Amino acid sequence: MPVSELSAAELRERYLASLRRELTGRADRYPYRLVKRPKKDKERRLYDAVRARGMDLVTLEPPNHELYGEGGGWPVTGLTMIGTQRLEQVQRAVETIIAEDIPGDLIETGVWRGGSCILMRATLEAYGETGRRVWVADSFAGVPPPDPETYPQDAGDGLHNQTPLAISMEEVQANFASYDLLDDQVRFLPGWFRDTLPTLGEERWSLVRLDGDLYESTIIGLNELYPRLSPGGFLIVDDWGAMTQCRQAAEDFRRDHGITAPIHEIDWTGVYWRKDG
Repeated sequence: MPVSELSAAELRERYLASLRRELTGRADRYPYRLVKRPKKDKERRLYDAVRARGMDLVTLEPPNHELYGEGGGWPVTGLTMIGTQRLEQVQRAVETIIAEDIPGDLIETGVWRGGSCILMRATLEAYGETGRRVWVADSFAGVPPPDPETYPQDAGDGLHNQTPLAISMEEVQANFASYDLLDDQVRFLPGWFRDTLPTLGEERWSLVRLDGDLYESTIIGLNELYPRLSPGGFLIVDDWGAMTQCRQAAEDFRRDHGITAPIHEIDWTGVYWRKDG
């Protein structure tokens, strides 16, 4: 069908579906992998000489579209690792919020390269929604070291050693800008959640997406943000199935606050519920 014959709704869905595909890395044809610094002297000298010129050594490898689509890997060039189903759920949640006029902004805690927040902003843009903001909350320095004395559920976690998780705020901002979506409706909140989330004051939320990988990050997000989540708003836990400590934090919070709203599975790890009220 010619584009000129498509309805506004069809054009909107085509735009957002194309964006979802690109954000997950499923549109990659020639993804690359950074070469680590070699151990052998001769190879290491070559590597260092290339790096000294401000370049990287990379290898091409076949794209694993199925893995990226399931959210089971860390894409090389994609801007999110949450996969197709979780990304689409974000879009549908925002569409529901707009349709039902649920008050409040949208926030994600733990954004990596910013892909799901970019989709939130794109969905607002596609529907002409100018009265809401997308909050991008992250340390922009990776996952914090575990604090087993305060949060024994995180004891032994080693994600703070994973340097690919440390994406700078400037890089995330550039990712927004590459889609022409960096504007006044996007707010950045840099720092550890224990320090930043309590500063949000009386902000109201229609969507809270938790992707902090730790019990600490998840429980802080719930304690600080859930009380101001509007009735009917979405609470999304990305790592419910992948990280036992994240599921434990959500279950503890629900038990302690008498929350009985049904939990909906998104895929093999993500879940959400809607706040009663």
